[in-house]
Amino acid sequence: MAQVAADQQAWEKWIQERSKEACDELIQRYMPLVHYHVQRISVGLPKNVQKEDLISHGMFGLYDALEKFNHERDLKFDTYASFRVRGAIIDGLRKEDWLPRSVRDKIKKVETTIEKLEQSLGRFITSEEVAKELKMERTEVEQIMTEYYTASLLSIDELPQDQQKNEPYATTLEDKRTQKPEEKVVEDAIKEEITEVIEELSEKEQLVITLFYYEEMTLTEIAQILSLSTSRISQIHSKALFRMQQVMKKRKKEGDKWGW
Repeated sequence: MAQVAADQQAWEKWIQERSKEACDELIQRYMPLVHYHVQRISVGLPKNVQKEDLISHGMFGLYDALEKFNHERDLKFDTYASFRVRGAIIDGLRKEDWLPRSVRDKIKKVETTIEKLEQSLGRFITSEEVAKELKMERTEVEQIMTEYYTASLLSIDELPQDQQKNEPYATTLEDKRTQKPEEKVVEDAIKEEITEVIEELSEKEQLVITLFYYEEMTLTEIAQILSLSTSRISQIHSKALFRMQQVMKKRKKEGDKWGW
């Protein structure tokens, strides 16, 4: 109750007086929100990206949220701030061109090898097979594809150049037509394949995927639950994601084929 009262007092001073002390207090109060989004976004980023830079971007988003939050709207500050913090981190990454040319080249090489092996073997392939073909470590192949997946997600979340409402591109996508029967059949088939792939994952892999993507926990939180190191959870996540990506890429190709 004491914390609630203190928060309320800080909010009142900030709203009425724009008090610097109240601002500092609220920044400290909501700093865990910044660290949460930094931890989740940094999962698939190359090692050259410093977490301190991500925190700095997130702090800018948090301050921006404090400045622009409308208390008369039926919206929790945590929810509003999450959009602002995540958006600021992503925007900062985009401006810094966070994915080096060397990483882009590796992604292209791995992608090409995956497609070649899929065509020759007629099935989904493993990261071990790709690693053997490229004479790389399995963990490196999985990390490269995790970075590719993260880059794809961040590109969807980037702000459109002509957008002035600070809404991520993903929120502007509209389904402008009804799905055709043949499209529904293809989509259902791909969804079934994704489910089958997840079911083929080990128990730990399924749990990590569920906790990270459905429960929206950080790798650190998952590591604490499973009594494993964060680096080990990261490896499990990358391995599972590598297998799932092949199904998701197939879904995209089928979608392009049908125009959806």
